[in-house]
Amino acid sequence: MSSTDSRADRRPTPAGPAAAFSVLDECHRQTLAALDKLEAVVASLDGGPIDGQTRAAAAAVVRHFSTTARQHHEDEERHVFVKLAVTGDGAMRQAVLRLQQDHLWLEEDWRELQPALDAIACGQSWFDVAVLREGSGIFAALARDHIALEETCLYPAARMLLGAGEQHEMGREMAARRRAARKARVGGEP
Repeated sequence: MSSTDSRADRRPTPAGPAAAFSVLDECHRQTLAALDKLEAVVASLDGGPIDGQTRAAAAAVVRHFSTTARQHHEDEERHVFVKLAVTGDGAMRQAVLRLQQDHLWLEEDWRELQPALDAIACGQSWFDVAVLREGSGIFAALARDHIALEETCLYPAARMLLGAGEQHEMGREMAARRRAARKARVGGEP
């Protein structure tokens, strides 16, 4: 199984105007679970051989943050942030700018963590555990703080701002991009 294959990506996208935000909310739940799994993987590293359970957990973390989380950030950038940034509300604009910067930092942090987690998934131990511990702690804290701001500030405002038609189109576009990405990953299969 490749590290980019994900069961979450194979789930059908719900239909209806609230579906787009349901997908975004579900991704947050999956991300929080992946962060817990990341922390468990790192906590289990004691310098000895890496067991199968740790390897599988590391592979699942890689899959989530290399596919699902990236698609989620793209969804927010395309559909949520752009609408809220132009509302004329200065505090909302600042929140959007902060969350956009968070996306950049999260991606940068992930690019530093991924090689070590790929190594763990393969049973290798060439990485520096102390560096992985520190980096994963920073990454997890930023991701949790980011999700909290989105769920308490941005998503409620976006739900009120976007009409049913816009939310429906948002859901359709998100589903189409996921289908295209899945098709590309599996070599052209639908």
